[in-house]
Amino acid sequence: MSVKIGVSLIAWQNDDLPELTAAYTTEGAMEDAARIGYAGVERGRRMPADTDGLRAYLDRYGVALCGGWFSGSLMAQDAAAEKAALGGMVAQFAALDAPCIVYAECANTIQGDAAAPLSRRPKLAREDVTAYAGRLTELAKWARGQGMPLAYHHHMGSMIQDEEDIDWLMDGSGPELDLLFDTGHLHFAGGNVTGVLDKWAHRIGHVHFKDVRQPVLDRIRANDGSFLDAVQAGAFTVPGDPEGCIDFQAVTDRLAAMQYEGWIVVEAEQDPAKAPPAEYARLGFDHIVGICRRSGLEIAPASAKG
Repeated sequence: MSVKIGVSLIAWQNDDLPELTAAYTTEGAMEDAARIGYAGVERGRRMPADTDGLRAYLDRYGVALCGGWFSGSLMAQDAAAEKAALGGMVAQFAALDAPCIVYAECANTIQGDAAAPLSRRPKLAREDVTAYAGRLTELAKWARGQGMPLAYHHHMGSMIQDEEDIDWLMDGSGPELDLLFDTGHLHFAGGNVTGVLDKWAHRIGHVHFKDVRQPVLDRIRANDGSFLDAVQAGAFTVPGDPEGCIDFQAVTDRLAAMQYEGWIVVEAEQDPAKAPPAEYARLGFDHIVGICRRSGLEIAPASAKG
């Protein structure tokens, strides 16, 4: 039983707030990630778009492709149109042996709107989530048939944000759809981090480790801020940061108990002027290595791709 440790380059290359990371390049981020020891990176928008180019790019730094974000629009278009939009990514990720596509519904999200407070995020009735989950299951079944699982990312500012939303989505969907378990988004949404992990262990296909600075979160909630307000204010950080509040040892203990064998990906967007990306990426990596070992989770070497 082993896990692989990956990283999202969002701390170096923030697509929602590009001005925040304007001084950093994707190449520099890749060099940092490889030097620290990460086995993989999630795909960023500034990487080569074609499959052969992306393969060569990853090989240059000795890392695997450990996922990548897709902005879903299944709430706004039919399944045929969504398959057409997703098809190229499914084929590319399958060719590159990626573990999954990180899928999140974005047709009605406010996560990228700096002027939209999180209190205005879309909140659907259970029957609407159930209907959506049924359509999403068919999409996930199709993608899995092409060799690529979909892992649904619950996200602040979106219609699947809190613990209740997750329960409704998982209850309404079939086993063809995986859940991406994100510690930071779940804690931010007021969810029970270990409780959700215990409940949906059999559906978790991908894991994001993101910590939260509770005093910053409290201020964002009190001021009814937006998701991007939270990012800029420093609500998120990496595991191992003493300012964080999530018990990652308890999380890895549960991952070991459920015999999780996938990726643990550090994803923590911050202002690099306040939190140098390479320094914090190393802090997160070292902390995860330590807690995994204490939990009895073997860590696959960086050369073990896929």
